[in-house]
Amino acid sequence: MEHVKLYLMNKKFSPPNIFKCSFQITSMTVELEFEDKLAWIFLNDSEMNLLNRKLLKEISEALSKADEKADAMIIATKTKNFCAGADVKELKSLSFEEAIKWFENYLDVIRFLRSVGKPTIAAVRGYCVAGGNEIAMACDFVVASKNAKFGQPEVRVGSTAMGLGVQLLPLIVGEKRARELLLTGKILSAEEAYRIGLVNRVVEDEELEKSAKEIAMDIIENCSPQAFRVIKSGLNFWTELSMINYEVARDLTSLVWLSGEFRERCEEFLSKKKFRPRDFLGITR
Repeated sequence: MEHVKLYLMNKKFSPPNIFKCSFQITSMTVELEFEDKLAWIFLNDSEMNLLNRKLLKEISEALSKADEKADAMIIATKTKNFCAGADVKELKSLSFEEAIKWFENYLDVIRFLRSVGKPTIAAVRGYCVAGGNEIAMACDFVVASKNAKFGQPEVRVGSTAMGLGVQLLPLIVGEKRARELLLTGKILSAEEAYRIGLVNRVVEDEELEKSAKEIAMDIIENCSPQAFRVIKSGLNFWTELSMINYEVARDLTSLVWLSGEFRERCEEFLSKKKFRPRDFLGITR
């Protein structure tokens, strides 16, 4: 009730759990920086920030540390691109057990971002596709630089978008638009992503981090933490009623990664060859 009284009296809230500090935890692939009440999680693995076992593990560790110390988390990049999805060079060499473990590590990141009772924001520049787009979708808000590009191109390399693409994208942009993105692998500009509701804001590149911070600080300074957590839990409950089980998604994806077609298309992709057309007549329902 304290927040209600302060609101009616037109007084500024005094948000709980405020601390002031500025320090940094750095690994080879992820940089975790604390700025007052915010945790910045910078992906810094390579120009494309391809998801591999090492990067996923370090993202999970950074999120866990951020949760202990910060009131909001912003995932960003110190390279030209947010994240271009999974490292297919690693995926094509996995056994079934390794593929299951890889997808579990990936789901750890997705589930954390969706369930943590604090604001999560993706600050996106450059490519944000496949698993990268799913990480952004798992966040509460997405702020994009004008040069950002979004999409789920897995179908073009013989993979799936079972993490959140197939499950959450239709709820965000509508079924027909989701089918277009998922079944064609079409890539969207930041403005196109904004128009269909995939992005909350589009800003100049130099304003990206500032804009993401503004959203986080507005929530921290003006919103009730308890109400925020309950509303976020409610949103997750209703959206997940129409989502398939994560374990089903994991198993289906792992089977696809073991297929000959996926591994052939990975080789074509990595060698920059034109994809060899496959016959849809051979696909069973």
